[in-house]
Amino acid sequence: MAASGRGLCKAVAASPFPAWRRAHTEARGGLKPEYDAVVIGAGHNGLVAAAYLQRLGVNTAIFERRHVIGGAAVTEEIIPGFKFSRASYLLSLLRPQIYTDLELKKHGLRLHLRNPYSFTPMLEEGAGSKVPRCLLLGTDMAENKKQIAQFSQKDAQAFPKYEEFMHRLALAIDPLLDAAPVDIAAFQHGSLLQRMRSLSTLKPLLKAGRILGAQLPRYYEVLTAPITKVLDQWFESEPLKATLATDAVIGAMTSPHTPGSGYVLLHHVMGGLEGMQGAWGYVQGGMGALSDAIASSATTHGASIFTEKTVAKVQVNSEGCVQGVVLEDGTEVRSKMVLSNTSPQITFLKLTPQDEEDFRRERLRDLPERRKKAASLGPWTSEAFHGDFSFQEWLPEEFLERISQLDTRSPVTKINVAVDRLPSFLAAPSAPRGQPLPHHQCSIHLNCEDTLLLHQAFEDAMDGLPSHSVRLHRGLCPWLQGLCGWQRHPHTTRFGENLRASWREHIPLRHVPGPALLRPPRAPAFWLPLPFPGPVSLWKWGSSWRRCDGSCWAKCSACGL
Repeated sequence: MAASGRGLCKAVAASPFPAWRRAHTEARGGLKPEYDAVVIGAGHNGLVAAAYLQRLGVNTAIFERRHVIGGAAVTEEIIPGFKFSRASYLLSLLRPQIYTDLELKKHGLRLHLRNPYSFTPMLEEGAGSKVPRCLLLGTDMAENKKQIAQFSQKDAQAFPKYEEFMHRLALAIDPLLDAAPVDIAAFQHGSLLQRMRSLSTLKPLLKAGRILGAQLPRYYEVLTAPITKVLDQWFESEPLKATLATDAVIGAMTSPHTPGSGYVLLHHVMGGLEGMQGAWGYVQGGMGALSDAIASSATTHGASIFTEKTVAKVQVNSEGCVQGVVLEDGTEVRSKMVLSNTSPQITFLKLTPQDEEDFRRERLRDLPERRKKAASLGPWTSEAFHGDFSFQEWLPEEFLERISQLDTRSPVTKINVAVDRLPSFLAAPSAPRGQPLPHHQCSIHLNCEDTLLLHQAFEDAMDGLPSHSVRLHRGLCPWLQGLCGWQRHPHTTRFGENLRASWREHIPLRHVPGPALLRPPRAPAFWLPLPFPGPVSLWKWGSSWRRCDGSCWAKCSACGL
């Protein structure tokens, strides 16, 4: 698996496959019985960890269950001829030093800033012959003020101050992301020496406090209060507040009225890209290109990536120290360091031995043959077997209970579709020949005229119902993933066609039988080519019906564009 940097660079130029895949192909059958470190899962976090370890000379192997790496940052051809970013579709929160340390641009990463970044078309029923208004926000503050002034001159003047306020909070919190957390246990129960040593963990926190200064109470409110309370202090126009509030609920089963929703919004403004605070961007070739660049950096230095290798169990000795992993096919790979890129629930509740029986099975593998027979003769807890082979509970029951109670539910449904033209809105009609306009390059928010609509959608979802006023967060993975004009890119789409990722917010986890699965949206239609041959409008969905496998579909009638 190991390869020199020069060799892999040549491979990139000579092969259409990513460098990591070429290195993996050359190493098939080269799985070693032991590595210095093992990473479970080839999501982008696991790949970053492996890349750093390998650069330090730690021989690292990554085992991925699927046939492709990347986890949520993956590009796949889910419609013949079209490749999509299946889950994550924008980049911002990857730490800046990772780009530099892992030389990601050298390994093929290409980024395109999303500007403008937000488009909210209004339906405005009863407007008569007047064109409905829309709100387009980007990096040009003068243009932002002009857009906001359509709804409120006061808000237009307040918006730059709001942006500066949030920027200062992000600036204070940013260093904390790379600092060791405060050692609360040492302060509470440690010796005097431990308490003195743990004082160093307070330095980043104190520095953040100095940056925030006398406005610390206001910033504390952003982290703990409902985002509606925060936005009401700044603005009066509902379209602006609702547009900003979308970043406080996206991906979370929360309402703008939920305490703490302000932190979700902060999470979306404290990233950065290409040196621009709070910027988001598209990865050329889809999000899988990011994972490929990280993997290429790791394999260049000798890391081993194995796809379609599912880890079934983490091996743990009687002292609670890892000894390696067992793959699904029974192969044992020894390692004194195991990093898990799976969820906490899978890591601690499925992969880690839980009880005495699991421990017995793992421990017997390590006993010499002459002792295995003795072990099977008497009870596992008999005196003959205590001593240094006694079972130890290294995962306390309280810890396991907390892990099992983690709430990872999401209200989002992501729909990836391919379309043959760009959408035209009543508030922003398309160009005569269908050329892309600025609002086609950003996230498009439908049904965001009022924060009350967002709250009602949340309440519907909590009741197990699809929301009456569904909020659609649409990203047109622009032609695609950041390429300009209608140019063709071999890793994204066919010429003259577009990919669209639509996020439907506040979908209940369990659907209560009743009205239609997809209810009529209030905003202008866009078109989905399923489940019928022709494109259909979202507001043509009819009553839901249940298939024999238990899943729900919604009937709809076809209509032309």
